[in-house]
Amino acid sequence: PFGKSCWFRSLFVHKVDARKDAHSNLLSKKETSNLYKIQFHNVKPECLEAYNSLEAEVQNRLHQDQDYPCEVVGSWNTWYGEQDQAVHLWRYRGGYPALTECLKKLNNNKEYLEFQKERAKMLVSRRNQLLLEFSFWNEPLPRPGPSIYEMRTYNLKPGTMIEWGNHWARAIQYRQENNEAVGGFFSQIGDLYVVYHLWAYGSLQSREETRNSAWLKEGWDANVHYTGRRDANQPHIYNPKKINPKAKVICAS
Repeated sequence: PFGKSCWFRSLFVHKVDARKDAHSNLLSKKETSNLYKIQFHNVKPECLEAYNSLEAEVQNRLHQDQDYPCEVVGSWNTWYGEQDQAVHLWRYRGGYPALTECLKKLNNNKEYLEFQKERAKMLVSRRNQLLLEFSFWNEPLPRPGPSIYEMRTYNLKPGTMIEWGNHWARAIQYRQENNEAVGGFFSQIGDLYVVYHLWAYGSLQSREETRNSAWLKEGWDANVHYTGRRDANQPHIYNPKKINPKAKVICAS
């Protein structure tokens, strides 16, 4: 039945046009064919320092070898959130073919296979996902000076990804003044309906001030309030443990 309550609720429902295309085609950047892989490695506490050194050494070697079509966007250790964790964000310029090419070469690289065996001794668990970047977010660029990074994870309700994109395409405009918006990504393979927003701040205090100033801007509150009902938000704070000299993305000094 269509009573007053149903009519009242209908005034506040945000409509999204029906689309006959994959979310990845509607939301991702058309001018690039970048594919991203995010890795979460939970490290044995007593092995974290050795793990960081080993991982940095192997990442540098991959970057020096032009035959591998991949680059590290950023590599971090968690400060606040899940402890003794390393997070790596890789970019494959060329999409799935570049990823496939890279994996084939690594599977035939004896040195890399030995690295995997050694690394496995240091890990408690690991997981990864393949991601695409939102068309309306900035592509990750270098950040001057020391920075901390916040990764906010959103698990969306199935069927709301387009709505999310519609609202955040507007909301992100309110977060550009302090250059804090690093990148926005959504999952393609692995856990689905997952969104990652990556932010950079000079310090925890500057994070607090930047976020508070956003709430004073008309329009930010409405967009964030609505999308907040579509997710379970999990913020984590990261410290960069290694900066790749070739990519020079998400950097700190």
